[in-house]
Amino acid sequence: MAGAGDPILIWGAGAIGGTIGAYWARAGHDVVFVDAAAEHVAAMNAGGLNIEGPVEQFTVRAPAFAPDRVKGRFDRIVLAVKAHHTEGATRQLAPHLAEDGYVLSAQNGLNELVIARIVGEKRTMGCFVNFGADYLGPGRVIYAGHGAVVVGEIDGTITPRVKAMFALLKEFEPDAVLTDNIWGYLWGKLGYGALLFATALTNESIADALASRRHRAIFCRLAGEAMAVARAKGIKPLGFNGYEPEAFFPGAPAERIEASFDAMVRHNRATAKSHSGIWRDLAVRKRRTEIDAQIAIIAEIGKQVGVRTPTVERLVTLIHEIEDGKRPMDWASLDALGA
Repeated sequence: MAGAGDPILIWGAGAIGGTIGAYWARAGHDVVFVDAAAEHVAAMNAGGLNIEGPVEQFTVRAPAFAPDRVKGRFDRIVLAVKAHHTEGATRQLAPHLAEDGYVLSAQNGLNELVIARIVGEKRTMGCFVNFGADYLGPGRVIYAGHGAVVVGEIDGTITPRVKAMFALLKEFEPDAVLTDNIWGYLWGKLGYGALLFATALTNESIADALASRRHRAIFCRLAGEAMAVARAKGIKPLGFNGYEPEAFFPGAPAERIEASFDAMVRHNRATAKSHSGIWRDLAVRKRRTEIDAQIAIIAEIGKQVGVRTPTVERLVTLIHEIEDGKRPMDWASLDALGA
């Protein structure tokens, strides 16, 4: 098991990896950053990584490298790239993973499946995050608000190494959780993630979109399909930060549904991150989103277990139309999800 002085390799120093790694570096841990953006690597090496925003503001110094410039092997690698870059990044980092080391997936989606296929299940650790952060530019990340942070082995066991990682994550988020059901959290986040993608069909904030009562039936169908697939897989999805999976199962009482929506709205109004990273990819960075790797997989698994997911599939199509410049980001696009 890795000792306290062994370096931690953060592969992907953007919103998630940059924020967690900066906190660890400030706490005195030996952190090494890797990022594919040459200008970000150069800025971190020249002036440090700056964490901005309402939670805290500070700068840390830690070595940063492009993926092809990394040397050595590491016991702990935190993978924090976009979901659709998981396979490529995992293949790049694999030669740098110690034989008895592990990769922690600090991402959105079911990326542990991809990582385990490449480096092995025993060298893969699950993680779920929902804190607010965004990459602002070279050397700059905004930490906009606290959110759920959960860690667990993908086979559900509680091992010494996962306890050690849990202790590390508590240095970043004091309310971090150690779980024996990481898949429950990951599937819960898939349902919530589908809602976030739906809010990004508009230019509205997450809170304002979820607060729209005339669209809640659409949101319910969308999350309900994800939860139905999880249930068919024998997984019990778990909730967080206002998202309550049970509210999206068939027959859920109206008051439970409304309570979950209201709680999600409150959570998102309390953070400086008003819009999702998905919206930022579409509206600001003008690049492809994680929709195929993160959300389309719900429909793929649905076909395997005999669960229809027409709303999920429609969402994937609509996001691609926005990516291709064929559809605007406005309420009409959210209306189209329910057509």
